[in-house]
Amino acid sequence: MDKALIEAIRVASPDNQISCTKARELSERFGIPLSEIGRLANELKIKIVACELGCF
Repeated sequence: MDKALIEAIRVASPDNQISCTKARELSERFGIPLSEIGRLANELKIKIVACELGCF
């Protein structure tokens, strides 16, 4: 796993929750699929909230 990406996810989710908007921003910033952000969030026990698509 990319340590910079993991750190960015943790910084974006100080209360173990990350908004869908922030997850999408990280996906674009790191040039990876949104599904990868979701997978990493699951591994890190971080909940995705305020989903714009109603998926989470």
